[in-house]
Amino acid sequence: MPEASAGSIAESAADSAPEDGSAPVEGATPRLRRRPADLARGADVIREHLKTLPQTPGVYRMLAGDGAVLYVGKAKNLKRRVTNYTQVNKLPVRLQRMVSETETMEFVTTHTEVEALLLESNLIKRLMPRYNVLLRDDKTFPHIMITKDHDYPQLTKHRGARSREADYFGPFASAGAVNRTITALQRAFLLRNCADTVFNSRTRPCLQHQIKRCTAPCAGRVTPDEYKAQVGQARAFLSGKSRDIQTEFAAKMTEAAENLDYEAAARYRDRIRALTAIQAHQDINVEGVIEDADVIAAYAEGGVTCIQVFFFRGGRNYGNRAYFPSHDKSAETEEVLAAFLAQFYENKAAPGLVLVSHELAEQELLSEALDLRAGHKVELAAPKRGDKRRIVEHALTNAREAHGRRLAESSSQARLLEGVAGLFGMDAPPERVEVYDNSHVQGAHAIGAMIVAGPEGFMKNAYRKFNIRAPEAAGDDYAMMREVLLRRFGRALKEDPERAQGTWPDLVLIDGGQGQLNVAIEVFNELGIDDVTLVAIAKGPDRNAGREHFFMPGRPPFQMEPRDPVLYFLQRLRDEAHRFAIGTHRAKRTKALGKSQIDEIPGIGPTRKKALLHHFGSAAAVARAGLADLESVEGINRAVAKKIYEHFHTDG
Repeated sequence: MPEASAGSIAESAADSAPEDGSAPVEGATPRLRRRPADLARGADVIREHLKTLPQTPGVYRMLAGDGAVLYVGKAKNLKRRVTNYTQVNKLPVRLQRMVSETETMEFVTTHTEVEALLLESNLIKRLMPRYNVLLRDDKTFPHIMITKDHDYPQLTKHRGARSREADYFGPFASAGAVNRTITALQRAFLLRNCADTVFNSRTRPCLQHQIKRCTAPCAGRVTPDEYKAQVGQARAFLSGKSRDIQTEFAAKMTEAAENLDYEAAARYRDRIRALTAIQAHQDINVEGVIEDADVIAAYAEGGVTCIQVFFFRGGRNYGNRAYFPSHDKSAETEEVLAAFLAQFYENKAAPGLVLVSHELAEQELLSEALDLRAGHKVELAAPKRGDKRRIVEHALTNAREAHGRRLAESSSQARLLEGVAGLFGMDAPPERVEVYDNSHVQGAHAIGAMIVAGPEGFMKNAYRKFNIRAPEAAGDDYAMMREVLLRRFGRALKEDPERAQGTWPDLVLIDGGQGQLNVAIEVFNELGIDDVTLVAIAKGPDRNAGREHFFMPGRPPFQMEPRDPVLYFLQRLRDEAHRFAIGTHRAKRTKALGKSQIDEIPGIGPTRKKALLHHFGSAAAVARAGLADLESVEGINRAVAKKIYEHFHTDG
């Protein structure tokens, strides 16, 4: 057996894993077993590489015949590790499958095993190999930012690179959690949240001041020293000194009341309530136990693993999130957890303490890798007893409950997909359903949209938008649908003709009637695709939900019973495609509103654009202006004026 790899779990594979990165569904159809000849050939390929392999740390990649990366692994000793894959009779079935698909290998040597671990996790995140544990949903988390490059610092939400001089507090598990906290902080500390450009242009207090969420430094309603004190209190609260701040507010409230200044006392009362509202979201008391820590617990059953991550900063719970990494059903929980940690912290720094639910095989190695990434000491621990274990158990309970909900949802989804297969005469429940819709306003900003669903629900990372390219197609629903389907499936035939990547649909749903279906049939006939089920779904004469008509090739239109669960499911798919299409169209339209015809003229930057608009009043007036009028604008010489004039007056 190959040795376990803390960073990737060399033997974890996900050949039946859904595309959204969630765990494979119990009972998913596995791939066909490879012939013994394939296995022997794969072992020979690996054995051939052993001749030149060094006995040093490094990373290896197994590649399929089409160049797709099957697996990325790290090793303390490359030669010894790779040798294990040639002993095929000792390998489990999933690894035999991987070896049989291997056509070649690539290697990178490193100075240390820690470097190999870091490189391995980076490559896994970038290449998404089929046989690794995969964490697909790994976006950056939002933080609270208090700026330091302004006389009156701004309190706002921040996500992404920390390019601005500021204090950052977080991470928060969701945008909702950080928004709620910012609202409460505004009530408690009365800090501005407006952008610097807005702040610099204001002379009177805005609505935030009137609803008692800002002291209006823009209008001079607070002195710099007073505002500085507000900022210091907010920073202290977010740094974990909440008890001190509440004590200070309580003392001032009492003092104001004793001085019969009841309005001031009421203001401090409201500020104390705002701070209490932040703390009310705590569902476990960690005060005095941990300050800054991530608590990560894994629960596995039925081949599905749920990993819960809790964020504690300054002794407060900043929220939690559940993950369902894709992996082979036989992978051990400890292996999945180790792979998750390496990938989760690949693009973010770990806090000083990370508590986990299981002892890991290479815990010290992983801890050292986290040290290097974070730039400070990271303690990785699996507590067995005491208060810290109680916190881990709390996270484990949440993981168990989320796991149960996921399995229940998967079971319900599986039954619905079985109903879809029966309704449309399919041989098996679809593993991938694609739904298409178009959106435009009288042909303007036309887009096509594709959403994807599978056994685990909507696969949002597979959604696609199509900007309609052909001018004659914009506004013509049939032509738009033709362009979208030609581009989608023409590319699929080019990139994955063998349909080995799991990106081909079993069922295509089109929002429309017989006309849209005819377009899809023509496209599929043109491309030679005859094994994908095509269905068009159209609302009834009054466009009432529940009276949908379904259109299929070689079958008369039909309806379903109004309360059939499968009908509700198909409506939900259609509505999600419609939502995505409308949202994408609106975003494109909104972006276009900020553009001007002047932006299309080469050599006209912001300064000249501003001068033209100030002089003529609008882009339309610029377009109507004569050459002499253009030359009279400050900063516009004769050559530039001629370029502008020709842009608006030359055909083509």
